[in-house]
Amino acid sequence: MSAETATNESAQRERIEQGILNAAEQVFARHGYRGASLQAIADQAALPKANILYYMGSKQALYIRLLNRMMRRWNAVLENITPDSDPGQVLSNFIRTKMVLGQRYPDGSKLFAAEILAGAPFLNEYLAGELREWVAARAAIIRQWSAQGRMDEVDPRWLIFLIWSATQHYTEYSAQVTRVIGRDALDENDLASITRFLEHVILKGCGITARSTVENDGAVDS
Repeated sequence: MSAETATNESAQRERIEQGILNAAEQVFARHGYRGASLQAIADQAALPKANILYYMGSKQALYIRLLNRMMRRWNAVLENITPDSDPGQVLSNFIRTKMVLGQRYPDGSKLFAAEILAGAPFLNEYLAGELREWVAARAAIIRQWSAQGRMDEVDPRWLIFLIWSATQHYTEYSAQVTRVIGRDALDENDLASITRFLEHVILKGCGITARSTVENDGAVDS
């Protein structure tokens, strides 16, 4: 097999797998894990059921991969931070990226919330292993920023949880938010206002009084 053929086959497999994941995200979000079937996912993806099993292995493996993809999207913006990174830029970009992804992938966000509310039966190993280590590594860097006097000394674990939960609220509880403020849906101006508010409150609460203008990086394109 030539290198070009192998590359083309790899790209085709990636397209098919992403199509399956996108279809599964919609089906799982509508019906939950128990109510979703591989046949429904296959129908949504316009593929034979056998293809779903070939590429994903099982319903459970597909579901776990889908949840992990959502977490990777959310956290990519913090993947390469260092003690030399600017705390204001990093935290602002994290908030902005999470807001964008919540609105871009509402099914995935709601699916993840449902899994956590159910006690995380399929994510327990991931949460207690890979994600715990990921949070610990980022927390260590945030503590260094505090030690350098670049932000207040706050518990970085609670800071990360705060940003996760505050940004997800506007996706998972959008019905509550829109009814209370008298909207059918949140528009771009609402989302921009929410993002500025969260940046102001969270950065000020961390003792960061000024920040540079931050552009979203490639994390939101995942």
